[in-house]
Amino acid sequence: MIGVGIIGLGTVGTGTYRILTEHKSLIKEKTGLGIEVVRVAEIDPRNIKGKQIAGSLITGNALEILNDTRIDIVVELIGGIRPAYDYIVQALRKKKWVVTANKALLAERGDKLFEIAGQNQCEIGFEASVCGGIPVIRAIRDGLIGNRITYMLGILNGTSNYILTKMTDDGVSFQDALRNAQQLGFAEKDPTFDIEGVDAAHKLSILVRLAFSYPIRMADITKGGISNIEPIDIDSAKEFGYRIKLLAVAKDEGGLIEARVEPAMLPLTHPMSNVHGVYNAVYVVGDKVGPNLFYGRGAGSEPTGSAVVSDIIDMAHRIKNKNNFVKLPVYARGKKMKKGENSSVPYYMRFTAQDRPGVLSKISGILAQHKISISAVTQKGRKETGYVPIVMLTHEAVERDLKKAAAAIDRLSFIRRGSVYIRIEEGGL
Repeated sequence: MIGVGIIGLGTVGTGTYRILTEHKSLIKEKTGLGIEVVRVAEIDPRNIKGKQIAGSLITGNALEILNDTRIDIVVELIGGIRPAYDYIVQALRKKKWVVTANKALLAERGDKLFEIAGQNQCEIGFEASVCGGIPVIRAIRDGLIGNRITYMLGILNGTSNYILTKMTDDGVSFQDALRNAQQLGFAEKDPTFDIEGVDAAHKLSILVRLAFSYPIRMADITKGGISNIEPIDIDSAKEFGYRIKLLAVAKDEGGLIEARVEPAMLPLTHPMSNVHGVYNAVYVVGDKVGPNLFYGRGAGSEPTGSAVVSDIIDMAHRIKNKNNFVKLPVYARGKKMKKGENSSVPYYMRFTAQDRPGVLSKISGILAQHKISISAVTQKGRKETGYVPIVMLTHEAVERDLKKAAAAIDRLSFIRRGSVYIRIEEGGL
């Protein structure tokens, strides 16, 4: 019998407990493993009420799980950095294997935790930390191990994807879409981590470590949010044959790593442009296998709990068979980060300018001075204020040059400040 202790009985903890108990016989039938939930630690009585868990299993003290000799695998599902970090360290030092869904902790302290795991011949399972029930961690780490992965494209945050889908389908503003997401429970009261790309960046850092064997830091990832996206940008994207998504993009160009999370335009022909609502997806390109698409529910009690259980079962097999091999990140030498300002892609740009002769030629001149050429341009109808939106696409441009040009244009007397520029990501097609 393999004993499991769960710390945290929130959304994911409840799903994990339910799967392990309701499917106990199914797991035994499929794997030959007897897996038993020995203890559950939860300090909030509201998370216990109505969940039909025997009182003898519940404790308000996580240390009881860490010190219980019957427990082989500790499941950390409380989130945050502290005390989750301390619990995992103590579990590893007591030779207990660990499963976690804590993407923020892995992004910020993962390298130290994996070092401690290696010292104690234990493993940390983290399938549930990225994209909920989608088995993308195992696919990259195991299924694509014979490939050099060169490109990844992810829609990793369901909240922001729901908001952009609502804006696209219903033509509503960002604020109205956010309010709707909050009413439905898809967005937190404080949605900053979701809409500003922080949550997706946490997840991308985990994927980059696995796919590119590089110890990326959060500071290495260029981050941007979706709060300045307006309906005119959504509509203009459609007219040009694109859809706006909050994309996590990572590239390995001969050992030069680029990683960024920000709104970008994807061609309507790309499969990732059709990932709607709260769904997540990861598009991975390997040098031997080509493109692979992983799609599904990126959050929720049972989808994420399913990913936790998959790690538990994988570990249980090896613990039972006394297999001392543990899967730990191995980093390649000679790789380094590419500065975000050196990145080069086509861009969408939107300016709000006075409707008078010579405006477009002045804007074009500044872009030309910064080595940026225009591939398409439209000018919308005149507004009562006398200002009109000018929307354009550029050919491939260096980000550093693009930002300088946009700043120069914003300083023009006939331009309203707050111009928008959005990357165009061709998506590895």
